[in-house]
Amino acid sequence: MACSALLRKASLVGAFFVSAFYLAPALALCPPSGPLQSVQVQRVVDGDTLRLADGRSVRLIGLNSPELGRDGRSAEPYAEAARRRLDELVSASGRRIGLQLGREARDRYGRTLAHGFDARGRNLEAQLLAEGLGYLVAIAPNLALLDCQRAAEQQARQAHAGLWRQPPLRSPQQLSRGGFALVRGRVERVERNGGGVWLELDGPLVLQVAPKALAHFDVQRLQRLAGMRVEARGWVVDRSRRGGVKPGKARWLLPLSHEAMLEVLR
Repeated sequence: MACSALLRKASLVGAFFVSAFYLAPALALCPPSGPLQSVQVQRVVDGDTLRLADGRSVRLIGLNSPELGRDGRSAEPYAEAARRRLDELVSASGRRIGLQLGREARDRYGRTLAHGFDARGRNLEAQLLAEGLGYLVAIAPNLALLDCQRAAEQQARQAHAGLWRQPPLRSPQQLSRGGFALVRGRVERVERNGGGVWLELDGPLVLQVAPKALAHFDVQRLQRLAGMRVEARGWVVDRSRRGGVKPGKARWLLPLSHEAMLEVLR
């Protein structure tokens, strides 16, 4: 059955859907904003990546799940749970889901960037976020469901669900390797130059808002953050592996892609 037909069928049983499948307010508010491609899923690779029967690899938009073990590294907490849960959601739709391509439809690895929807039109990423099985990420221009997905994650945090039972927050001093991280620290200094806006934290970490990302931030607000505590998320880069770190410069760099990746703490 085509995905559009499945969605029409879902509308006929709306009352049943609300009573039996309503997991969180955020989930019901993440409908597709355009037409969907109906696709067959061959395999769930991990909590945010699918392999389709047509050979495409799909990276789900707005969600970053914990990493599975590879290259000698052990799996991160809830990585396998996220993969299993996504597989359950896909299986419940007969291994056929709807895809809504992002405005930017491919990433640098050649993967298709898309939102996924089950047979009832529920956003797959929001379901995982609401269950605490992944982190919200916001990368322009693929921001169509940002507000809804952010609400889903917030619900999981408030309920201490999944990975939020013991939030994996780190200080800059606790960073030991590159990769996705959720970091809290105090902004010691703010600088703006040709490389964008730089927020130097109280430790070996600097946050960067590159010039191309400034449109997605309130720049005046950024420049007033000195002395404030913040929570930042994103992919940390070890600058010492790029040929060394200049004296007085932080070893770790965390580029910020959107203001949703930075929270000012009270």
